[in-house]
Amino acid sequence: MSEEALLLGVRHHGPGSARAVRRALDEARPAVVLIEGPPEADALVPLAAEEDMRPPVALLAHVVDEPGRSAFWPFAEFSPEWVALRWALEHEVPVRFIDLPAAHSLALRDTEEALLEEEGEEGEAGDVRVDPLRVLAETAGYDDAERWWEDVVEHREGDAFAALGEAMGALRESYGDGGHARDLVREAYMRLQVRAAQREFDDSVAVVCGAWHVPALRERTTVAADRALLKGLPKAKVDMTWVPWTHRRLARASGYGAGIESPGWYGHLFGVPDRPVERWLTKVAGLLRDEDRIVSSAHVIEAVRLAESLAVMRGRPLAGLTETTDAVRAVLCEGSDVPLSLIHDRLVVGDVLGEVPEAAPAVPLQRDLTRAQRTLRLKPAAPERELDLDLRGDTDAARSRLLHRLRLLGVAWGEPARSARGSTGTFRETWRLRWEPELSVRVAEAGVWGTTVLAAASAKAEADAVAARALADVTALAEHCLLAGLPDALPVVMRVLADRAALDTDVGHLAQALPALVRALRYGDVRGTDTAALAGVATGLAERVFVGLPPACAGLDTDAASGMRDHVDAVHSAVGLLEDAALRDRWRAVLRTLAVRDSVAGVVRGRCVRILLDEGALADDDAARLMGLALSPGTPPAEAAAWIEGFVGGAGSGSGGGLLLVHDERLLALVDAWLTGVPGDAFIDVLPLLRRTFSAYEPGVRRALGELVSRGPASSASAGAGAVSGFSEEFDAGRADAVVPVVRMLLGVGAG
Repeated sequence: MSEEALLLGVRHHGPGSARAVRRALDEARPAVVLIEGPPEADALVPLAAEEDMRPPVALLAHVVDEPGRSAFWPFAEFSPEWVALRWALEHEVPVRFIDLPAAHSLALRDTEEALLEEEGEEGEAGDVRVDPLRVLAETAGYDDAERWWEDVVEHREGDAFAALGEAMGALRESYGDGGHARDLVREAYMRLQVRAAQREFDDSVAVVCGAWHVPALRERTTVAADRALLKGLPKAKVDMTWVPWTHRRLARASGYGAGIESPGWYGHLFGVPDRPVERWLTKVAGLLRDEDRIVSSAHVIEAVRLAESLAVMRGRPLAGLTETTDAVRAVLCEGSDVPLSLIHDRLVVGDVLGEVPEAAPAVPLQRDLTRAQRTLRLKPAAPERELDLDLRGDTDAARSRLLHRLRLLGVAWGEPARSARGSTGTFRETWRLRWEPELSVRVAEAGVWGTTVLAAASAKAEADAVAARALADVTALAEHCLLAGLPDALPVVMRVLADRAALDTDVGHLAQALPALVRALRYGDVRGTDTAALAGVATGLAERVFVGLPPACAGLDTDAASGMRDHVDAVHSAVGLLEDAALRDRWRAVLRTLAVRDSVAGVVRGRCVRILLDEGALADDDAARLMGLALSPGTPPAEAAAWIEGFVGGAGSGSGGGLLLVHDERLLALVDAWLTGVPGDAFIDVLPLLRRTFSAYEPGVRRALGELVSRGPASSASAGAGAVSGFSEEFDAGRADAVVPVVRMLLGVGAG
């Protein structure tokens, strides 16, 4: 290898390296710039000069037939490779990527994974991958590689290329490939590319690569030896493009395997012209003020002084992130670590999302998605945000359909969420949106289903319906089709649904399937969809559940009984949404049958009694009588405890069961009497179940129950004809008068 090649060994995403690279290129003025990266990206280099190309961005390579087999090469504004790329474009100097082609690296990944599976998890010590920065930091007496890097590179004037190259040479002598076996192949390819460039450009060549590779590129090898290492490499057909990246993704090991901990801090160091500590702490103060914390200019000045003093005490050339964080904690946060998590998330890491020009290559599905995002004013963003939609508006309804279609395609840009305003109506939806770079891969994968989001989602829904094994999966798909507005796919899903429902005799499966079907009916009404066929299937499914439920509830063990209780809750909710009075009457008859049948598990009988009581289909006296029978001395304690769990606790009831006991002391007295009469040895067995039941109540409900029980039996006895159940017989005028002003204010009545 000729010595005239300028080898600039860098740390990927290192602002100090980036500044040094720019200075070195300005001084050397090479005729060509070679950069570590996949050569398939050479055709994409001109896009880096476009005005609407804003880092962080990444090169994305994926196998054409299997988009999920992919790799990213990220670039931040402070990445040395990006600085070199931009320098070459600005100075009209040819620039080329010289790493092993992605066609080989992606194919090699599959081969390596297969070998790892064959070898298992066993391996020799030499197979452990070496982190060069960690080894150098430990050698220098540092316990933190990031802090060492700041001291020797980020906070020094000039460049460290020679020193880093020498240090990496010593490491390579000690560790060989350091467990990076593929690096030997990559470096052979890079040497061949450097030789070719030297011949073409008369040795006026600059190479920007990871410092780890510099000793290997200096090594004198023969062309034949390098070609021998590359002979017979597997190859795949790949496509490559630019995609947006985020600071948050730079904070993880990705792309080059060189994730950093503080991309926001590094971006700050690279971007500010001077006084980085003062400017950083000013940013921190601004963030804290936005969060309504009191931070003055005096706080900032004192924090700067403290950070600089800490740097001097610790023997560091300048205050780094550690010193500024300590100063922020002590001065701006008054010793609290709570605001530091916000500072780390918003500033140290950051939510910056890059942009790529429209001219960048993309699969047709991605282009259709981009058009839809622009039309609906749904711009992808890195920070998580909440989006409230009113489905009565055309734009919001279209946004909802797009997000549901993407979810069906496996592109999880948005996830349904519970509204902060507590709205649960079918005309409103709340979504949590966050765009991650990996979603570009998911879009490419989904491109096999169609060239538009609508066509792809329809094809995927039809294929999923045919392949679905469980009836509940098909009903969920029917719901998704209505939510996503897929009229072409719905008939196919409905045919599969009708066939599966007719053949499935498992009551549990039928009960699981019914709620999604009924929700689909409601969503269809909101969106103006014809759901007549869906209504017929839902009614038929409900009737089959009614017939099969009583025998299915007999002879169940504890887990099966708990699951059946959940099915009863789900069916009850679904029937309540169907506007069919006759169907509701038949359901209540089923509940009455289950409530009095001794062969039915206690948790199911208790739940049926509770539902009938809440519906007004069972008198209070009848409910008390059934509870008395369930808690009679002849009933095993475990079975009685299960009945209580079904009646006053468990899934679907929340604190309602507790409030029922608070306001009906007859029922509370029955529970209390049973509980005090449980034998000591049996009490230990039923205690976990009772604790689970009553711990679900809100603190206020538990406190009220405790107060009622502490009064003793006299309270329940006195709650007779003259007292309203759940209230004291005596009137407390003082407590009543205290509430009057609040009631008047709520009603808008004057103080007179």
